[in-house]
Amino acid sequence: MTLRLIWGEGSAESHLVEGYPGAVSDAGLISVMLGSSDPGVVSTLMSSYPTPDHFWHICAEDLTSLPGIGPAKAARFLACLEMSRRTGAWRQGNKPVISTPRDVFDYCWPLLRGSDRERFCTLALGTKNHLLKMQEVSVGSLNASIVHPRELFKFAVRASAASIVVVHNHPSGDPTPSGADIQLTHRLTKAGDLLGIELLDHVIIGDGGDFSSLKESGLI
Repeated sequence: MTLRLIWGEGSAESHLVEGYPGAVSDAGLISVMLGSSDPGVVSTLMSSYPTPDHFWHICAEDLTSLPGIGPAKAARFLACLEMSRRTGAWRQGNKPVISTPRDVFDYCWPLLRGSDRERFCTLALGTKNHLLKMQEVSVGSLNASIVHPRELFKFAVRASAASIVVVHNHPSGDPTPSGADIQLTHRLTKAGDLLGIELLDHVIIGDGGDFSSLKESGLI
């Protein structure tokens, strides 16, 4: 059975369907993501966001403010980004092992990357550090997150966690823990001791790809 393409010969769509994604330019991929064949729309987007890494910071309002991009095109583009984000965080099997700060970074950075707000997440771990479940506990402001130990440990108890790791991002890019980060870590450590759920680490991820571990820094 021969696949008949409705696109023009050599188009981005035809290359993708025929299994030659490497032959498609960045502009071609963007045109498919937007669902637009208008080169002016693609050119405008690429001028505003010159490298793919900038795309992680795009929101719907940014897209729809550009000529030729309405809600439907913006939704298509954002859906592609979100699927890419989730794919980057996926691991083979349902229970990846989280044993080091690097494991935390590798698992969480694709989900936190590009966020313009501090997002605080908890990883509930089993007895052999297998990830049972991850939950976003709070979304804060540009430079602070509000976390209630009560809500955090309620999730850990419901997940039957033997231990937890907490992680949040610094949109500024600098993963150095703040005084508030250190104080919160001490509070969570004490709460975990009372409940019998050990806080193994608090990992902070900068938007540029750097991270810090309060455990490795001797702060836990």
